[in-house]
Amino acid sequence: MDWIVEATVILALFIGLLLGGLWIPFAMGAAATLLLFVSDGWSGFNAYGLITWGSTNSFTLTAIPMFILMAEFLVQSGVGAQVYSGLGTAVRRLPGGLLQTNILGCALFAAISGSSVATAAAIGTVALPELKERDYDPKLSAGTLAAGGTLGILIPPSIAMILYGAFTDTSIAKLFMAGVIPGLVLTGLFVAYVGLRALLQPGLAPRQAPTRLPVWRTCAQLMPFLLLILVVLGGIYAGLVTPTEAGAVGSAMALAIALVWGRFGWQQFRMALRNSVRISAGLMFIVLAAYLFAYALENAGIASALTDWFVSLQLNRLEFILLMLAMYLVLGCLIDSIGMMVLTVPLLYPVLLEYGIDPIWFGVVLVVMIELGQITPPVGINLFVIQSIWTGRLSQVVRGTIPFWGIIIVFVGLLTLWPQLALYLPGQMSAH
Repeated sequence: MDWIVEATVILALFIGLLLGGLWIPFAMGAAATLLLFVSDGWSGFNAYGLITWGSTNSFTLTAIPMFILMAEFLVQSGVGAQVYSGLGTAVRRLPGGLLQTNILGCALFAAISGSSVATAAAIGTVALPELKERDYDPKLSAGTLAAGGTLGILIPPSIAMILYGAFTDTSIAKLFMAGVIPGLVLTGLFVAYVGLRALLQPGLAPRQAPTRLPVWRTCAQLMPFLLLILVVLGGIYAGLVTPTEAGAVGSAMALAIALVWGRFGWQQFRMALRNSVRISAGLMFIVLAAYLFAYALENAGIASALTDWFVSLQLNRLEFILLMLAMYLVLGCLIDSIGMMVLTVPLLYPVLLEYGIDPIWFGVVLVVMIELGQITPPVGINLFVIQSIWTGRLSQVVRGTIPFWGIIIVFVGLLTLWPQLALYLPGQMSAH
């Protein structure tokens, strides 16, 4: 059982470095380097060159900068305000008022951003002053924004799904489609909860005054974004474009939307390019470290030994899934979302295949559990994003997200009982 000792030491080192504040790629790279040296000595480092080239020379990964650029054009131009204003008019009659706008605004922006942080920040910046001015409950206001922001990595396009697909050689297009129905269902559950709370406690969400805005103006505010979503996701679903090509088309359309509907000049253009390069480079560094880590685990025999050990436990499929979900609940309290993915996927993926678990379904479940981690203290990043752009306390944000935490747990149960929620659309796609 030497592999257990090795695995424990390596994972403890990785988590310890993360908790100590080291960036994910450096923590993972250090753990992988130590494991390579223990397994093969100095000759183990010969793998660096091949892994560096093989992990980054991927057409699939070029989708990442495309979708990041698309989101940055929209964020830098301030068009999030257009989304929020249009939805606020459209859903004003629903119980919950602007709180419903928070959820639906995050869902709509998620379909054009791919990032939870970008979604929470873009909608939160616009929403929080309005919510405070109209005397909405601060805890529930912050909770809807932090939890709604998590939809950014479930509703496609999703950076997390691109990374998962690259790690497991799973179709990115099918992963995107697998996130559509779950994303809509989870959005519906959030909306239903907010509506119920508003009906039971009307003081949490004061009724909005009737608006005199004409219908055509509401349509004009939302139509560009709906068209962008239709072109990007519709093209992928129909098999007309690959995810990378859809990202390129979406970036061009986002630039046009930013120029026409937003405040977008040379300074905003430069900032969008700079942020896209910075974020993409950071993610690619994580990809490189993850591939190195996966190779080190396989080279040391840890991945195959772990698979054999799980099989020897003779757990049934449901027991294994419950054990896996419990592990993610614990990890969500310790390390950030990307760290959860790059740490667990190389270890769990071979085991999934042994249990006959569909990798597309698991990709969706993994993303949902990552969502949960993003609103789980003490490291939930969306908690800090919302706290950083308003005047309230972090404890209020945490308390506001607790009900949504429970909703996500229930939703994972639904996905487990009815996997077709995630698998129906991928099964209907045209062959790529």
